[in-house]
Amino acid sequence: MAQPVPLRIGTRGSPMALIQAGIVRDRLAAAHAELAAPGALEIVVIRTTGDRVQDRPLHEIGGKGLFTKEIEEALIAGAIDLAVHSMKDVATWLPPGLEIACLLPRDDPRDAFLSHRAKTLRELLPGAVLGTASPRRAAQALNLRPDLRIVSMRGNAGTRIRKLAAGECDATLLSLAGLRRIKEDGAITSILSTDEMLPAVAQGAIGVECRSEDTATIRRLAPLHDRETGYCIAAERALLAALDGSCRTPIAALAELHEDTLSLRGLVISPDGVQCHRVARQGSISDALALGTDAGAELRRMAGPDFFLAVK
Repeated sequence: MAQPVPLRIGTRGSPMALIQAGIVRDRLAAAHAELAAPGALEIVVIRTTGDRVQDRPLHEIGGKGLFTKEIEEALIAGAIDLAVHSMKDVATWLPPGLEIACLLPRDDPRDAFLSHRAKTLRELLPGAVLGTASPRRAAQALNLRPDLRIVSMRGNAGTRIRKLAAGECDATLLSLAGLRRIKEDGAITSILSTDEMLPAVAQGAIGVECRSEDTATIRRLAPLHDRETGYCIAAERALLAALDGSCRTPIAALAELHEDTLSLRGLVISPDGVQCHRVARQGSISDALALGTDAGAELRRMAGPDFFLAVK
């Protein structure tokens, strides 16, 4: 008797990515008895350009989509059946024929402050060194503390924690959800409020991408999809699309649900933190896409065309 072909789950090979792929695998197995059988699900590790090139900022080598490009190519080629992503790493526009079919319940989207020298970002000594490769985090930190010195610090969360311990910087900022997933939350000094540091679009959310024509896989993913997370991520990504957002432009957004009402906050900020434009929207969850698009369009009007030219 022929061995059943496994459902292949594509992922990056970082510790966090493997944990996230494992979460999706386990939830698929729990939702479908046939996928709980030995060998029914296979995790396929794919090394991306973003993983290979660690000595330059992402915007210099093509943007955050470099963490998904090779995985999406494997999906299109049929080498894998679905791909698991940190949604904040997913490019604004997906390749034709692919879709995000499932979003797991979102974890805490806030940013964490890590330091051996101060309890909070505001308490760092004048001229302290903040290590981050995120234009969004750097710009908002400078908006709060213009005296800080920013140094580029790439690598996965574990690598950045080690660099901090080695004294390469006085503090760093990382995703709270990511630190909790890899069980490094003991390294957290404090958690920044979303008023201090508005998160990246879709931060804290895990998404599953597949081929739009693969209706069998889409049906299998349906029980895993979280409706509330779906509305929030739709609004945030619509804002990003209206701004033509890239990894180079510091953009932040957060949508939150209160019963059937969706509240959305967004901002664009200059890399030096000096110019900051904010917007807020509130409306029905059924209008999530329209709220995001309208908020993004207002931010674009507020900032003006010269703002986006200046950061390209």
